[in-house]
Amino acid sequence: MLGKLTQKYFMEFDQEKLKEFKENKKTQFLASQFDVYLKKLDEAKELAESDPEMAELAATEIQELEEQLKIQFEEMERILEADKEEEAKPYGVVLEVRAGAGGDEASLFAFQLAEMYLKYAESKGWSTSKLSQSMSAQGGYKEASFEILGNDVYKALQYETGVHRVQRIPVTEKSGRIHTSTASVAVLPMRKKPTVVINPSDIDMEFSRSGGAGGQNVNKIESAVRVVHRPTGLDVRCEETRSQLKNRTKAMEMLTAKLEMLHEEEEAKKHAETRRNQIGTGDRSEKIRTYNFPQNRITDHRIKESWHTIEQTLGGRLDDIVSALQNAVTTIAE
Repeated sequence: MLGKLTQKYFMEFDQEKLKEFKENKKTQFLASQFDVYLKKLDEAKELAESDPEMAELAATEIQELEEQLKIQFEEMERILEADKEEEAKPYGVVLEVRAGAGGDEASLFAFQLAEMYLKYAESKGWSTSKLSQSMSAQGGYKEASFEILGNDVYKALQYETGVHRVQRIPVTEKSGRIHTSTASVAVLPMRKKPTVVINPSDIDMEFSRSGGAGGQNVNKIESAVRVVHRPTGLDVRCEETRSQLKNRTKAMEMLTAKLEMLHEEEEAKKHAETRRNQIGTGDRSEKIRTYNFPQNRITDHRIKESWHTIEQTLGGRLDDIVSALQNAVTTIAE
């Protein structure tokens, strides 16, 4: 309990924040020191009140203690704010690829894109795991989801969301005609503290056997989980492990990431004209890049820049493109 002399001064500080400081492990020690300074301040003010001869000396101590309290409080604020920023920072992403126009060729392109990102992740030392997949007859992806975890994953891949277009002669094309196919990519950030809250009553959950090869247990146990969010119609599927519980947990993380991205897309559209650091619309329906095989050219339409490195890029060497997009964002922001 604070002394009466200190009450007025103490009210200058945000008591709710002081409570946060005492509960946060990173500021607990400073918060305990803060209490010590408050007690000393209380004692100094009592001395000044009770002993006029000591008033001048006490006044100097009071000024020093008040300054120290101010510095201490601001330091705790800074630590807490940095901690909140770290919690809000994505610790990884869910990467979704989906075949678009172009039939089997589109599914093969979707597979190539997925492999490109997985190889890039491997080169960065990030961990990857396949969450779900639906294969085409030709061995491509109709759709697939992956989890990629590591430092700065979202920072590097956040501008990959959108429609990717490929122009090439398919292996099955006998007349040598160039076909145009598309595949969409979505990069969904995963955060320790999500910004959206999911009402359990809005969720439908279904269980089924995992598809594809994988041993005798894969097709006998209903471990695959599909979660549907009724208000938005969004759905996710996870068949990463043989544990239904783990797949349920991962599916909810995927759904949360999708809902957060949906919210971010809506906000981006709402403020598109006023956002200075925007590259494109941030919408997964936007055509962002063309991979032209006959000309060995990759063109990013948002920054109007091209690279003649298709094989290297699809092999996982994405650094030049990632850097160009990040530099473009920095230039626009300035």
